[in-house]
Order: sequence, then structure tokens, then C-alpha cells
Amino acid sequence: MTLAPSPQPALIQTETVFDAAAVARVVEAAFGPGRLAKTAERLREGRDPAVGFVARHDGRIIGSVRLWTVTIGGVPALFLGPIAVERTERNAGIGAELVATCVDWAREAQASGVLLVGDPPYFERFGFQRIDGAVMPGPVDPARLLWLALEAVSAPSGLVRAD
Repeated sequence: MTLAPSPQPALIQTETVFDAAAVARVVEAAFGPGRLAKTAERLREGRDPAVGFVARHDGRIIGSVRLWTVTIGGVPALFLGPIAVERTERNAGIGAELVATCVDWAREAQASGVLLVGDPPYFERFGFQRIDGAVMPGPVDPARLLWLALEAVSAPSGLVRAD
């Protein structure tokens, strides 16, 4: 009887300029062209992220996530997204590794907190909670607007703007 080798875990690395095309491919496959109409995209368009991370497997990019600088009512913060993992690689914990890497980076950067638009059941395990009082630059389901406080005593409120 021959046992199949166990799959190698993905390697999480800081995104480089050479990764741009592969990251775009993974995000496009995960979200399609409709992602460009989302409110969250208003905070990202025409800007460079503060940092991005990629998941590699056998040298190929299979996942991506980025953090962007924003302000919430004038308070500096980070905005997480989009997080994308190739369909064939989902449910292997890669998305969770990417989110955890972002949270660690944000802590080291001494960010006040991290904002995102996402599914509460998925992100609550990282400490994200619903944020009341933050106003996105377009329509967003308030139940999906989540905040992870890092340095801030309380969640900021006010208009969310690209920084």
C-alpha cells in the first residue's frame, strides 16, 4: 500500500511588485469583475496598499490579502481586503493564515485597529466585532462592517476615508 504524500502547507510571504499579475488573477477569479462596483473598492482604487501578503504553493500564488491605510472620523486605521484564495485551495486554512498575518503586521505597526467588510462568523475568531458609527463611502450592510481594536480604547466613528 502506498500512501500519498501529505500536501505541503502554503508559504505566506510579503507581496512584491513582481506578484501583481498573479494577485490580480487570484482576486479576479475569486470575485469577478463585479468587485469593482463594491463600496470597499472606493477605499482602494488608485492607491498602493500599506502591505500585501501572498500564499504560495510550489512557487505559485494561490492566495492574497492586502491592508490599506484609512481614517475613521480622522483616526488612522487599516482596512483589510480583498482576501482571495484560489477555489481549489479553499478550506485548507490559507485564508485564516493570511488574515492572521495581517493582524500580526498591524499589531507590530501599532495600528489603532483593522476595519473590514466581511462575514462575522468567519472573522469573529480573530477578534473582529461589528462596528457602529463608522460610515463607509457608499452602501454597506452594517452587520458586515467589522473592527478589530488593537491600540484604540474604543472603536472610532465617523466617515471612513482613504488616507
